[in-house]
Amino acid sequence: MLAIVLVAILTLSQQRLPAATVTVGGPFTLSASDGTTVSDATYRGKWLLVFFGYTFCPNICPTTLLEVADALRRLDPDASELQPLFISIDPDRDTPDVMAAYTRSFDPRIVGLTGTAAQIASVAKEYGAYYARHRTGSGADDYVMDHGTYLYLMDPNGQFVRGFDADTQGAVIADKLREMMARLP
Repeated sequence: MLAIVLVAILTLSQQRLPAATVTVGGPFTLSASDGTTVSDATYRGKWLLVFFGYTFCPNICPTTLLEVADALRRLDPDASELQPLFISIDPDRDTPDVMAAYTRSFDPRIVGLTGTAAQIASVAKEYGAYYARHRTGSGADDYVMDHGTYLYLMDPNGQFVRGFDADTQGAVIADKLREMMARLP
């Protein structure tokens, strides 16, 4: 009986289950800082560096956007092949005007995107980006947003290439982007 159990365990351990396909990124429709409606197709042909955050973020978002701005400066002139997108997870406070002023304070080449709560939920789901509102008081604006801290690099065809932790230095981002850009014919 023990021999049968061992044979069954060995047989099962050698069987390979089909690999699950994980997709990062996908279709979205949002509002750009200038009020125009954009979609994932708007940016085809450009490398995308996508970050989810919000303008009231006390530390991670401004620090990350400073590193993205540094990467853009270091990439020059290759920066023209890259479009950084800062997607708001706080559409109640992050209007297009607020997003424009915020992203412009880091680098005018960073595009701030916002939308309805449903649009934000949809694009966050496509990217597997986490966010949640946490109340800090009784007022309407008494809350903070907990969120993931991942930068998503998408190729010009909209395919996920790699991710960066939010604390990745601009020099490292620029070096990796150059490397990835050189690989694509």
